Formats: sequence, structure tokens, C-alpha cells
Amino acid sequence: MTTTIRGTTYYRTAEACEAAGISKNTFFRWLRSGEFEDVTTADRHGWRLFSDADVERLCEKSQCINTRDTVGSA
Repeated sequence: MTTTIRGTTYYRTAEACEAAGISKNTFFRWLRSGEFEDVTTADRHGWRLFSDADVERLCEKSQCINTRDTVGSA
């Protein structure tokens, strides 16, 4: 359920993650590892509120593909 505060629409964590096509577990893992900078807005209960820009950042992050050499170089 979106929330509008002073004309700005905010989304809850589940909604933002759904828009980005990731799970909440993935989002929280990215926060813990420092791969994603946390949002700066929260409601009076401390729940994260994602602006359109925050959702866009999350969507961009979810489209990144990190590759690593798991076989090793010969």
C-alpha cells in the first residue's frame, strides 16, 4: 500500500522489492553487505519508505550482473 506524504508517493519494502523483481531477503542481504545504500525515509514506526528515486535505484541494482571467475584461469 503506497503512502503519500506532502505530495510524494512512498512505497513499503515489499512493494519496492516486487517492483525490482527481487526478494526482501536479497534486499536485506545487499544492505548488510553494503551493496545498496539504505533509504533515508521512514514512517513513524521506523519502517522504510522508498521514493520513486529509491525504487529506481533498486531496479537498477537488480539489473546489474556481477561476474566472477569460478573456474580459475589456466
